Amino acid sequence: MFTSLSTLAGGIGLFLLGMVLMSDSLKAMAGESLRTALGRLTGKPVKALLVGMGATAMVQSSTATTMATIGFVSAGLLSFQNAIGVIIGANIGTTSTGWIVALLGMKFSISSLALPIIAIGALLKLLGKDRLALTGLALAGFGLMFIGIDFLQQAMAGMAERVDLSGVSGQGWAARLMLVLIGIVMTVLLQASSAALAATLAALSSGTIDFSQATALVIGQNIGTTATALLAAMGGSASAKRTALVHLLFNLGSAVLAFFLLQPAFVYLAHAWDLHHGSVDVALALAAFHSAFSIVGAAVFLPQAGLLARIASRIIHESAPPGLRYLDDSLLSVPALAIAATERTVCLGLADTCHLLAQRLRGEPLADSKSGLSLDKLLVAVDAYLDKLPVPQSGSDQQRLEHLLLLIDQTRVLRDDLGAISNVSVLRQQPALWALAERLAPVLERSAGWLADEGLAQREEVTEELRQVSAWVHEQQTQARRAVVEDAASYRITPAAALEQLTAQRWLERLSKHVARIAETLGDTRALYSD
Repeated sequence: MFTSLSTLAGGIGLFLLGMVLMSDSLKAMAGESLRTALGRLTGKPVKALLVGMGATAMVQSSTATTMATIGFVSAGLLSFQNAIGVIIGANIGTTSTGWIVALLGMKFSISSLALPIIAIGALLKLLGKDRLALTGLALAGFGLMFIGIDFLQQAMAGMAERVDLSGVSGQGWAARLMLVLIGIVMTVLLQASSAALAATLAALSSGTIDFSQATALVIGQNIGTTATALLAAMGGSASAKRTALVHLLFNLGSAVLAFFLLQPAFVYLAHAWDLHHGSVDVALALAAFHSAFSIVGAAVFLPQAGLLARIASRIIHESAPPGLRYLDDSLLSVPALAIAATERTVCLGLADTCHLLAQRLRGEPLADSKSGLSLDKLLVAVDAYLDKLPVPQSGSDQQRLEHLLLLIDQTRVLRDDLGAISNVSVLRQQPALWALAERLAPVLERSAGWLADEGLAQREEVTEELRQVSAWVHEQQTQARRAVVEDAASYRITPAAALEQLTAQRWLERLSKHVARIAETLGDTRALYSD
């Protein structure tokens, strides 16, 4: 018995090691593409679903996709609504692991080729660089997975003779619920639903458990895979917690459907087709069951994404001020996400500032900041957050940090402009100067819109408009200053009033230049993120 248990533990360890090597390598090769794909999602749930499926199938880890999704939501790169589609898609994508194990690990017995695959992978890792070295690690991980599966099958075959699970058969509600709970515990302990599924497939193929027991275990494993995301989101922002909660709600809902509808149907079909325990076909049937209940869950709950979002929002309330909700300490371990979150926070502060300036230039009283913070407090919070940021290691992250620091510096300049907003009252006294202010106000309002909503097409239009208005204000400065001087020379205004108006004119010109410069910096930063 001890030999079987040690072989089982070693097999699970090898499988997990292989999964980590393969998943980490694939994530490193596809990480930027994954980030870009998630960042470019529109409001179409089906598109989000397909991206979640593709990303999970590509990196062979639904946990990786879910964790990345939670991180992108925390950083403000992905909306909560789109994240729901990605999470649902990840649950379908992760079923590909079951098919790989059932087909290659059991039907074609790829374990005989595993050692040569590991050798080739090791050589590529040692002799290659960059993507070639990562490919070698992925191959080595792939080979280790199937050596682990081979040990799992040996262990399960030995345990089949000594372990009697007839008391926990897959028949009856109580027994099935017990197996679901065992499946949850398996995944929580192994911290990988793929490893738990591989162990279940090995037990099924060796005859240690029957098909009914295996399906109940898989249902529990699908629930258990939410544990990692729930733990990761625990110290995160409200949006991250809501995303993890939706993940749990979807997996629970899919499990209920599978438990009451799909499992009885699949068990009946398995008996009708006389699928023998320990055969390859029964392993393929289990992989099909895993895929079927994820797809059925998606078909039922994807159209209800809005309802899931409302439920999560009612359960988890937003406590942080809107302007600081993206400064999530859990993102600091991934500098790219922390930098993006900081930029998003600064953009929200800039949106408020542009809105307030536009209001004042239109002659309206100043309203309260939408972010719930003054720009001064927001910048203090950003400084404190960046102090905790580890030094970025990649060149692209260093570039993004440089652009972020430039943006923050320009934001400080705009904050000083906001402090001199009393100049607007002086501008109203001179028609030539007020004409310049009225031309700038609507452009600032549109700038506030794209800064808050990140509409890329609108950003390009507004940036160009800002350049044109800034150039126009600069061209008109001579005529405006002449009008002020003429009023003073003809005694229509006092010399002191003229000096105030000239100061206000220079303030308005600086303001238009500063906003245009910020728009251009943001354009350069967006180009970095889209490369």
